[in-house]
Formats: sequence, structure tokens, C-alpha cells
Amino acid sequence: MHCNRKATPGALQARSVAALLAAATVLAGCERGSSSGPEGSTTGTSGCPAAQARAQAAVRQAEKTDAPWNGPASGPPAASGRTIVYVAQTMTNPGVAGVAEGVRAAAQVIGWNVRVIDGGGTPAGIQAAMSEAVTLKPSGIVIGGFDPNSTSQQVSRANAARIPLVGWHAVASPGPSRRPRLFTNVTTNVEEVARVSAQWVISHSNGHAGVVVFTDASIPFAKNKSELIRKELVTCSGVKLLAYENIPIPDASSRTPREISSLLSRFQNEWTHSVAINDLYFADAAPAFRGAGKKGSGPPFNIGAGDGDPSAFQRINSEQYQAATVPEPLSLQGWQIVDEFNRAFSGHPASGYVAPVHITTADNSDGATTWDPAGYRDAYRKIWGT
Repeated sequence: MHCNRKATPGALQARSVAALLAAATVLAGCERGSSSGPEGSTTGTSGCPAAQARAQAAVRQAEKTDAPWNGPASGPPAASGRTIVYVAQTMTNPGVAGVAEGVRAAAQVIGWNVRVIDGGGTPAGIQAAMSEAVTLKPSGIVIGGFDPNSTSQQVSRANAARIPLVGWHAVASPGPSRRPRLFTNVTTNVEEVARVSAQWVISHSNGHAGVVVFTDASIPFAKNKSELIRKELVTCSGVKLLAYENIPIPDASSRTPREISSLLSRFQNEWTHSVAINDLYFADAAPAFRGAGKKGSGPPFNIGAGDGDPSAFQRINSEQYQAATVPEPLSLQGWQIVDEFNRAFSGHPASGYVAPVHITTADNSDGATTWDPAGYRDAYRKIWGT
């Protein structure tokens, strides 16, 4: 995806500064920082000059859309006749669903079968889905967006049966995992995602922001991400953390509108920015913002620290209650999952590839509805010999 719609450097810089400053305010916790009012502050004295300068540089790099493919260029040829089971935390999570579609597309190219089992977002449902997956004795199982430790018995059964497990957002770090035993975990680097989403707030707000963070503390990966966001936000003394909202993803549609209304009542114009661990919170928040008479273009200016689903791009492109996202390249990661299984089946080590972080705004999306970097399809086809 290349950007043909050019924004002026000043506009891009101002938006980036405002968003990053808002995140910093959130992480400042109980300390009261400077608040710039309803429109944010993109001019004048910065609330944290050194942190803002670092944030601006990081955001500028992450907003680039023309980076060349930097993933694997070699690997084993395609294994034949394999079946993959994708166990989804919940298919209502757009990131989980987007990766599943990428797995299906790559499997079709490599000639494999894929079955998706939806865990429904509940512990019992996920455990049942994993039990079914292991019982099917597939060639490999995808841990799609949930903590493998919550299904430790099923994971042990899969390990004992020598069924390779590949995670997506399953553990905190990308790459192979020993406990739990995963051939590899596919994700962007959560530290980088968290840092750059907070830096966008600092940059966009010029170091003066009041921030709300939305998370799902029931998912260790998500909780860790939100804690890292808070850690980065506090590097800017002008950013104030107004609230830290724990809303489980399966409950987001019912709880988020109520929480948004309550937050607007409590903080009013002091709330200038938001950071959420997943874009879907802003889909559910939009009706409440609209009902309160808030402009779609902000404030509050909202950034999602994942996953970059099509609805998030649509909100960003139309300036409807979301200003930016740090999207996962969901389709690419689906293809990477298939490639990692192919390496496992062939006795090769995991590729070690980690996609770089990217920030999408209306200025660099070029009207696209996904972050789909160039080069990976041809690269994997060449590796597999398909």
C-alpha cells in the first residue's frame, strides 16, 4: 500500500505530536499535567521537549508506507497434504478474524486444508475449541489470540502428540516459546507497538494531553501492552492519565458505550486523547461520542494500538472518532503462520521474522482499508515453489 495522497509535513507532524502527547498524559497516573483544552495543542511550548522530539522522529519513521519487504527470502519447499486447525479466541475480534483469512488465503496457495474453530471469547469455549482441535489430530494448530496457559491440558496433549503449535498474539514476545511450548509466536513487537502508539499521542498533542487507556486485562498480551503504553506516556510530564478502563473484548459492545458516556461526564474537555489495545473499542465508542455531540474528527483523538481491521481504516479515512491505528499486517501474518508451519513440518527452525510497526492516519492510508505491505506474497510463493 503506497501513499499517493500527500499531506504537508507540518500537518503530519502536528497530528503525530498531538496523539503521542495524549498517551503520555494517560500514563502519568494521578499526577495532574497540563491540559490544552478541547482541540489539543499542536503549537506553542511543548509539555516535554525532549520526549516530544523522540516521539516525532519515531512517528515519522512509522508513518512511512514504502518500506521494502524485509522478511525471509529462503526456506523449505511446500509440504503436501497438510491440514491446519485455527483455534480463534473469538471471531468477533477483527484481528483474530483477519489473520484467519490470511491463513486461509496462504493455505489455498500452498495446497493445504484449514478449519477454523471459534472459542467464542469465553474460557470454557476456548478450552472446548482446543480440545476439539487436538482430537482432530491435524498437522498443526494455530493459537489464535488467547493465552495458551488457559488451555494448558490441551496444549500438553498437542505437544505429546507432536502437533506443532503456532501462536498469533499468544504470548508476549515474537518467536519460539518453551513454556508454553510453541514452535513460534507471530506478532509485531508489543514493546514497539505500545511505545509508538504512546509516542503518537505525545507528538500529536505537543506534550499536553489528557488520556484514557482502554484494555482487556483478562488477556495477558493485552494487559502487558497497555502497561507498556502507560510506561511510555509518563515520559512526558505534560501528559495526564485520566482513566485506565478494563473492558473485556467480548463485553466491549455492551460496556464501552456506557463507559464512554461516564468518562465524558467526568472529564469533559479535559479528555483530549485515547489509546486502546484494540481498534474495536472505538467502533463501540462512536455512538456514545456522537450522542454527546462530539465531532468525529476529535477531540478526543483516538489511536488503536492494534489491530488495524477494515472498520478502523474506514473510521480513520472518514474522520469518525478514530484518528490513527498501529495496525498489524493481518494478511501477511496469516501467510507467515503458514510458512512457519511449513518450516516445522520440514524440520527447519522458525523464520524469526517480525513485521515492523506502522502507523496509519488519514494522511497516509491512501483510502485503503487494511495495512497490507508489498512483497510478502511473491516472497512466500518463491520460497514454497508455488
